[in-house]
Amino acid sequence: MDVTTEANPEIDPRRFRNVLGQFCTGITVITTFDEAGAPVGFACQSFAALSLEPPLVLFCPTKASRSWAAIEKSGRFCVNILAEEQQPVCARFGSRESDKFAGIDWRASDLELPLLDDALATIQCTVDSVVDGGDHYIVIGRVRALSESTDSGRPLLFYRGQYTAIEPEKTTPAPWRADLEHFLTTTTLDTWL
Repeated sequence: MDVTTEANPEIDPRRFRNVLGQFCTGITVITTFDEAGAPVGFACQSFAALSLEPPLVLFCPTKASRSWAAIEKSGRFCVNILAEEQQPVCARFGSRESDKFAGIDWRASDLELPLLDDALATIQCTVDSVVDGGDHYIVIGRVRALSESTDSGRPLLFYRGQYTAIEPEKTTPAPWRADLEHFLTTTTLDTWL
């Protein structure tokens, strides 16, 4: 394994992106309705669970994002976790198209948020707080409703600048394990996380 260390405070953006590409992420589409009632959204891989109590998640939009501007005004959003076969949906929401919902199957939820059909799961939230994060914002959302697909689908993943997926036999969730009880959140200082 070739290990290189860069101590230069001026980190090259391309190298930074390549190094971070070693971390595999899931792909989501964050959606809301704008002031005119039109659905808007964007593809987002900077999404994470934050807290169990209270139930919080976070995502990081670029400061120039038009979709973020609509979410900020509405104060609510839906995280749609994409399935492996939704690569075209990801490409559509990652584009600069003015109507990203054209040709996409979706519906409005009871909480009046756009939910994408065939997503593995949806997480409907209200904006809890926003923190400056350089050229992005860190948006913390309070979870208001959850749903998950009844299919045993696989997630769409992004790794080293391209789409990837989990192994075919890895579609069943692992059984509960006591050593992972606090994987998402911890309440003591002496745990391994």
